[in-house]
Amino acid sequence: MSSSWNSVGLEVLYQVIGWIAFAAWSFSFYPQVVLNYRRKSVVGLNFDFLVLNLTKHSSYLIYNTALFFSPVIQTQYHEKFGDKEMIPVAANDVAFSIHAVTLTAFTLSQVLIYERGNQKVSKVCISITAVVWIAAIVCLIVAWPKSNWLWLIDVFNSIQVLMTAIKYIPQAVMNFRRKSTVGWSIGNILLDLTGGVLNFGQMGVQSVDQHTLVNFYGNIGKTLLSLEVVFFDVIFIIQHYVLYPVKRDENDGEYPVLPVQAKDGAAV
Repeated sequence: MSSSWNSVGLEVLYQVIGWIAFAAWSFSFYPQVVLNYRRKSVVGLNFDFLVLNLTKHSSYLIYNTALFFSPVIQTQYHEKFGDKEMIPVAANDVAFSIHAVTLTAFTLSQVLIYERGNQKVSKVCISITAVVWIAAIVCLIVAWPKSNWLWLIDVFNSIQVLMTAIKYIPQAVMNFRRKSTVGWSIGNILLDLTGGVLNFGQMGVQSVDQHTLVNFYGNIGKTLLSLEVVFFDVIFIIQHYVLYPVKRDENDGEYPVLPVQAKDGAAV
């Protein structure tokens, strides 16, 4: 017997929360893109974060689309967790992943055309990215003969959890060393935090309806993703508003205006 909702009201709430989370997370990419455009600079935005973020969202896209669209993988999921358990991936998860990969790639393209100072992608980031994708290919080769597709996409889910855990670290460290968050959009963080909290809430609604916690550990990646996002976003909020506050809203795309010196040396 296939799984279904017990409460129409909770099903509607689940969908509403999910799409609001999708909107928050999707719009979270735009403040950084706009900030880069206005400043014509990506100085202050850590490139390691962008590269690791692209790997993270690409892995999450593979997991979400495979589990949402593949009947074979859905059958394997039900064989593992039971026929009555609902697939823990919603349409908004798939939509978000597609949008996230597109916007992250676009932000990376801004690195190529705008002022970037002496910033570059670190060798550590390049090494991590290479190891992750080589490992993914090896797992694909291992899964192929016996069609262990659920195991394979779980690998990609684990990759996105790992990338989420480490992708914010370079930016947080960079902010600490510069004693500034200029160039790093706080709008991105506030919307990201909203999406993380709502994403966790959506899973909670499904858990209440099904009277089980299987959806939390059946999609452990989504659970850990929400917790990691909230943790790091709180750190960035503290950095921006408490430790390194800026005098002007960074989203206006400008640095503080310095006085212009006249020929006689007086400030204009």
